Amino acid sequence: MQFLSDNAARVHPRVWEALQAADGPDVPYDGDRFSARLDAAFSDLFGRDCAAVWVATGTAANCLALTTMVAPHGAVVCHQDAHIEGDEGGAPGFYLHGAKLLLAGGEGAKLTPEGVAAVIDPIKADVHRVQPQAISITQASEQGCVYRPAELAALSAFARARGLALHMDGARFANAVAFLGCSPAEAATGADALSFGMTKNGAMSAEVVVLFDPAQAQLVRMRRKRAGHLQSKGRFVAAQVLAMLEDGLWLDNARAANAAAAAIAAGAGGRLRYPVEANEVFLRCTAAERAALCAQGFGFYDWDQDTARFVTAWNADPGAVAALARAIAAL
Repeated sequence: MQFLSDNAARVHPRVWEALQAADGPDVPYDGDRFSARLDAAFSDLFGRDCAAVWVATGTAANCLALTTMVAPHGAVVCHQDAHIEGDEGGAPGFYLHGAKLLLAGGEGAKLTPEGVAAVIDPIKADVHRVQPQAISITQASEQGCVYRPAELAALSAFARARGLALHMDGARFANAVAFLGCSPAEAATGADALSFGMTKNGAMSAEVVVLFDPAQAQLVRMRRKRAGHLQSKGRFVAAQVLAMLEDGLWLDNARAANAAAAAIAAGAGGRLRYPVEANEVFLRCTAAERAALCAQGFGFYDWDQDTARFVTAWNADPGAVAALARAIAAL
């Protein structure tokens, strides 16, 4: 009864089928027939011209996107709980050649214009201080909360007024779109680049840097190669992406994961630390209560001293979900 992470979930059968279908001679690197379709596929999805560059990891997607926005002497404003701050082993500094992360607070691990202003306003505009050049937000956030289009529009307007670019870490972008019930474009309002996650949502090793300024694509492709992320058989990454997009599989999977999380949350009562808006459930639990859940066979992460995190996936077993909801209610 595994609720550690959506990274632990099975690969979707349609992705395996796509991988098998791609297993034939083709042009190496990203010259294959599958990679050639990605720009058009994502342009159709977002209703505007964009470029799509595949990579195998979310860390690479985030950092390569940020290289289009931030110079080595610049800085990125992100939430103090952002994945690029706490879970990427210093990769932003590595990819950005020393650029700095400036940390802001905010409810639900979300940024607001006011929260960003509190961090950057004290920075003097002189050569002795690292200057902010971009804002990075996470949709859905590290606490499972979702930015509404109006919130994104306010952040985007603030960023434009301050001359900052806007990056969106979309490791769980599908879950955010499923929760909002809006278009992908609305869920990415104002973003200059989006890390479109698929691995957590049914793919094996497939993420996409979506660039809403297609002129940046060649820069990302060059840096992808330099960073060691240009796979020689890239068709196997591109084929996964196309399979996930086909017939809305990416959204169907996210809806299933979100529904499972909502079912668990229904039994949690006042234990919920944050609203359950995607596929993560954060519960107030003592050490003894967490041990009792582990003894019943439930896998999850201790988030902090008083919190447990449960993550559901596209293939969450209804029986396991119901059992967990009962176990939590009985604590």
